[in-house]
Amino acid sequence: MCRWLAYIGSPIHLDTLILRPENSLISQSRAARRGVSTTNGDGFGIGWYDASPEPGVFRDVLPAWNDENLRSVSEQIRARLFFAHVRASTGTPTVRTNCHPFRHERWLFMHNGQIGDFERLRHELTVSIAPRYFNTLLGSTDSEVFFHLMLTHGLETDSPGAFRRAVAQVLAVMANGKAREPFRMTAAVTNGEHVLAVRASSDHRAPSLYYGRGVTVDAAGHLGVDPHGESVLILSEPLNRRHEEWIEIPEEHLLHASRGRVEIEPLHHDA
Repeated sequence: MCRWLAYIGSPIHLDTLILRPENSLISQSRAARRGVSTTNGDGFGIGWYDASPEPGVFRDVLPAWNDENLRSVSEQIRARLFFAHVRASTGTPTVRTNCHPFRHERWLFMHNGQIGDFERLRHELTVSIAPRYFNTLLGSTDSEVFFHLMLTHGLETDSPGAFRRAVAQVLAVMANGKAREPFRMTAAVTNGEHVLAVRASSDHRAPSLYYGRGVTVDAAGHLGVDPHGESVLILSEPLNRRHEEWIEIPEEHLLHASRGRVEIEPLHHDA
């Protein structure tokens, strides 16, 4: 599976989190500590917001640890909100269109996990995508299909509801199709103003997901966390060994983050 992080706060250079910490995202691409896959070398991507309401995106198929362009770009770009993702394929090809984050107008989406028996259920899920979004489906991953299901379910007007409805649809299709593989997911979506993240599964084995407040990194790569700080960092695994500084997001929960604010609520209203 994959590793990812989402940052919202005062503008910082992307390399502050992607390259410099002890367990940076680049380190996780080579040796993840909490993932099913130790190596996440099937491409990478970053997406960021600056002056324009629509995000910039840079994706490629090289392993993140082996791309000098990523290092150079992340040292130069400053952003108040950005996504970064390193990919471990669950079976689909290593091509640029399958690398995260995915973009639609001002929205970004990234994902770690799987839709159980996706190859067998792909057609039923794909044909339910609204026609206005169907032609923007460019790759072959279950991740991008899920993003387009969220768009179909009203992401642009009700992002928490779109997450809930898309998860419910996927689980229903899997149940009707008697899927043998589980549904497991952590995912994040943003419109450039706030970040919504979800941790969920069908077998109580969702991938790991944490958040921290007031994250700072010094020139030596030493990371600090201030629980009263305004910035929010959501991530697959901690960037250091002091795990007590990070708060684990419970399974079947949804996190809503903006600068200086974090709210966590059940993904399902009856949870």
